[in-house]
Formats: sequence, structure tokens, C-alpha cells
Amino acid sequence: MAWAAVQAADATRYPDPQFTALKSDLARHHRVDPWRVVLAGSASEFIFRISAWVRQAGGSWVHLPHHAYGDYGHAAQAWGLTQASDPDAADLIWACDPASPTGQTHLGWPRNLERSTVVLDGAYAPLRLSGEPALSSTRCESVWQLCSPNKALGLTGVRAAYAIAPLQAQTAVAALDAMAPSWLLGAHGVAMLHSWTAPDTQVWVTQSLGTLREWKRNQVSALEKAGWTVKSSDANFFCAQPPEGRNLSVLLPTLRAHGIKIRDTTSFGLPGWARLGVLPPDAVDALVANLKSGN
Repeated sequence: MAWAAVQAADATRYPDPQFTALKSDLARHHRVDPWRVVLAGSASEFIFRISAWVRQAGGSWVHLPHHAYGDYGHAAQAWGLTQASDPDAADLIWACDPASPTGQTHLGWPRNLERSTVVLDGAYAPLRLSGEPALSSTRCESVWQLCSPNKALGLTGVRAAYAIAPLQAQTAVAALDAMAPSWLLGAHGVAMLHSWTAPDTQVWVTQSLGTLREWKRNQVSALEKAGWTVKSSDANFFCAQPPEGRNLSVLLPTLRAHGIKIRDTTSFGLPGWARLGVLPPDAVDALVANLKSGN
């Protein structure tokens, strides 16, 4: 449904520069007031914009997950924020539920929320296959909730995202909106986010989780039988380590030559491991066949 909406988008016209209808749809979907919806060109764009806002507001320190998406650190470096190991010392705190690449929860929760800006990156929350959200709906009202539906919709090439602001954050919302360029989203991003709020789309995503759970069980089992060590994960991806004697730096390009790509997690701070997305059985069969053949 989302793909059809993107294909039908009228790219010959600018979208509404205020995105009034879109914000209303997203607010209704999350059961919040429309002013709390902050649109973003992508999750990465919001990461850089809120990092800039924290720095301009006088912040100096950022707390990052131990294993994390690189743009948190890149944005911090670009805006002169220094990494703090203690969330209580940080002005900006990044939390993930689930986190990439591990598929596990990372929450750096400060004792004093009034001092810090906490952003909960929920890009993979709609693709949670096990476990429960780490924060209750009440506690979520105190943090920024970053949403990136293109992953759950399988449309990562369409760049559009949004954040739900905490309660009582009107001043911050106004400042972040003022930092955004005109027409932050194009027609295709608007169409995708509109579709995300549609009941039929949400039903499709929910039904897809059952399929993904079955694929994941089979994929993990196949890798473990091949001697791999698999980390637990609540998401539609997980980290795995090849058996002793298999050099990942040799294995990855060899698999790539056969049309198979798994993600080296060294840049996430997890050397010697790889992240694998949960894929259909034929893709897993191809992976296992190449592993057995020694390729």
C-alpha cells in the first residue's frame, strides 16, 4: 500500500510547506497534539539537527550507545559535542529500542531529565519480533521519540521521518522547525508517511511480523548448525560470529562475490561479528550452501 502511494505521488507539485494534513495524520496515529510532530528529511537528518540544537543551546556532552549507528557520533563530532560515558553528565542522550546492530535495548537514562535531552530512536520498533518496549507510554512522554517508517515498509530509498516531542517542549519544537529547510519532505516522502498512518498499512506490518519470526527461527537455527554463534535479538536482524578458523575479513568479500552480503559490525564497535537481516528461506539456503562449500 505504501509503495503504491509513493508511485502515485504527484511529483510535479510542491507539497504543502506546512505539512498540515500530514502532521494531523501522524498526530492522530500517535494520539498526540499536532504541535508535537517534528518532521525530518530522514532519521539521519534529525540526528544532525537536534545535535546542532543542543550545541547551540549550550550543551557540550553526548552519551552514545556502546554499539550504535554511526550518525549519532558523526553528528556529535560535527557540532563539537564530547562523548560522556555517564548519561548523568550528558546534555544529549541517545537511546535505542531495539538498537542496531544488536537488536537489543540500549537505554542511558539520566537521574535528572530536566537537564538532558533524551532521544529514543525507534526506527526498528515496528519490527520488534520479541520482548516488550523498555519504556512505558508514560515514560515516553518525557523523551523525543524518533520514528523512521521506511524500514518497516521496505522503502529505505524514500527518505522521510519524524519525531514526537516530549510534553512541554513547545519552545524546542519551534527552534527545531526554524532550523529546517523549506519543503523538508518531497512528495514521495509525504506519500509514504501518510500511508504509514493508514489502518490497512498497519495491519500489513503486524501480519508481516509472524512471517519474520518464522524466518528468523529457521535462519538462526541454520547458522548455529553451521557452527556460528548468534547473539540474542528482539529485532528482524541479529549479530553472529563465524566458527573458529573462519576469518570474517576473508569470508565477507567471498560471500559478496556470490551475491550474498552480510554486514561487518566493526564500525559499530563490534569487531569479529556480522549483522544479518532476517531474509526469506531461499536467501538463507544460498548463504548456508556457500558456507558449507567453504566459499
